[in-house]
Amino acid sequence: MLIRTQAFPRAGLVGNPSDGYHGKTVSFVIRNFAAHVTLWESPELEILPNARDHSSFGSIRDLVLDVRQHGYYGGVRLLKATIKRFHDYCVEKGLPLDDRNFTVRYSSDIPSQVGLAGSSAIITACLRALMQFYEVRIPPVEQPDLILSVETRELGIPAGLQDRVIQVYEGLVFMDFDRDYSAHHGHGRYEPLDPALLPPLYIAYRTDLAEGTEVFHNDIRNRYQRGERAVVEAMQYWAELTESVRGLLLAGRGVEIGPLLDRNFNKRCDIYRISRRNRDMVEAARSVGASAKFTGSGGAIVGTYTDAAMFQALEGRLEPLGIQVFKPVIQ
Repeated sequence: MLIRTQAFPRAGLVGNPSDGYHGKTVSFVIRNFAAHVTLWESPELEILPNARDHSSFGSIRDLVLDVRQHGYYGGVRLLKATIKRFHDYCVEKGLPLDDRNFTVRYSSDIPSQVGLAGSSAIITACLRALMQFYEVRIPPVEQPDLILSVETRELGIPAGLQDRVIQVYEGLVFMDFDRDYSAHHGHGRYEPLDPALLPPLYIAYRTDLAEGTEVFHNDIRNRYQRGERAVVEAMQYWAELTESVRGLLLAGRGVEIGPLLDRNFNKRCDIYRISRRNRDMVEAARSVGASAKFTGSGGAIVGTYTDAAMFQALEGRLEPLGIQVFKPVIQ
């Protein structure tokens, strides 16, 4: 039996990064790219490396290029940690696992380290393959926390639930991580929205700004936990923006959300150290009349545009800078 599963990258439309701070956010999946996992029964349990896991290079320049594109870590550690956490979850829940072994491999064409959640997509696809192989059902509402624990508990990577929720539910989702609600129910409030409510959106990304989430989120998380006023107030500000965007979408006024996305990024600039080249990408998109904000931790942006002429202007302005522009396929 050959099992094939996939999961998609995501874009945080508004609210990011409030997902990890009891805030609110709206996100959507991007079906233009995917992480794929293939799994089949075998005599021994084996994890096959992908090209990004290799350790042999033609030259020192090749090594540097590989690190710039993929970082220092490949995907094997993600699969290994997912398998371990899946086993632990099943033990904790009293779910029996038979004694069969398997071979598993992954592939991904998701642009690396530009804030599109490529790592959690690999984990999500792996979890789906394991559930299918062992015929174990894990409720969707529990899957994001399990996927998150792979990175936070097993690998020590700071992360929030947003990426994992949208990659499990797919489509377009409003998320409320209210502290009291989450404590009572064991998870946030997740509300699927109709992607048809969205205005025309674009995604743009560059690959020369790779910066792992481990580096990007550490300082803000510590400042939030210390109760730094500017950071705490920013999280509340983003939560209110998210409610406003949700309200406009549900009212059929999605074309009005662009300025709110701009405000989302502007507030980010107040508390984050943002590189000049990341700022340049946002400013270049805004220079043709589009709105722009990060999709995640930097390196990719999402925004609204009005018509085909503006989209062509985006391409004309950004692509000479080495920035790829495309229209996301959500559903």
